[in-house]
Amino acid sequence: MLKKEIFQIVMNNIELIKKHLIYEDNHLIIYNKQPGLLVQGDKTGDITLLEIIKYYLKITKKKQGNIYLGLVHRLDRTSSGVMVFAKTSKALSRLNKQFKSREVFKKYWAIVEGKNIPKREKLINWIYKNQKKNKSFITLKELEGSKKAVLTYSLIKKLRDYSLIQVELDTGRHHQIRCQMAYHGFPIKGDIKYGARRRNKNSCIHLHSRELIFIHPVSKKKLSFTATCPKDSLWEACEEVSS
Repeated sequence: MLKKEIFQIVMNNIELIKKHLIYEDNHLIIYNKQPGLLVQGDKTGDITLLEIIKYYLKITKKKQGNIYLGLVHRLDRTSSGVMVFAKTSKALSRLNKQFKSREVFKKYWAIVEGKNIPKREKLINWIYKNQKKNKSFITLKELEGSKKAVLTYSLIKKLRDYSLIQVELDTGRHHQIRCQMAYHGFPIKGDIKYGARRRNKNSCIHLHSRELIFIHPVSKKKLSFTATCPKDSLWEACEEVSS
């Protein structure tokens, strides 16, 4: 996408971007990514969240030249939720260390199919990523190329034909939550890639990065951020649980 096109898109959506901006200081930006939005570029050439925030800073701060913005972590295009971006190289380096050493606490919400889901369960599996299909598979035992995947989920609320669960990851594997929950009989709503009954109207899935807790890379203060759920009837019913 051309720079002029990106600039115009951002200009036309400044207020909407502000609405999803959770926090900003001289070193960080915390943003509530919406489902369907790419985080970084791919073969589609569609606009990315990284580009949107760069141009948002360029416009609102009236800055000339290139804007530095470091990508600390990722979310799938089809999912949503809280993300952190670094505005300085120092912040990026220090945040990368926190994520790599698993010092960052991440809490996910997911709406899954299935009525008889246990109230709480720890899942331990071996996951293998098929690069060509961009999909992960559970292997019955450790194989070459497979990695151990561990998560714990707890039931928050039952929603007619679905259940709202909270997920905490002990490991960070490719499509881990999607793959493990589906393997154990509880695919995420809309996730037809991993066995959901039907696609959501927006082709996205009901997986949301709900909360992020980490240490500020400069001030060293403990920070906690919560992202509101996307606007649809099921997610709105979930928000009522936490209010």
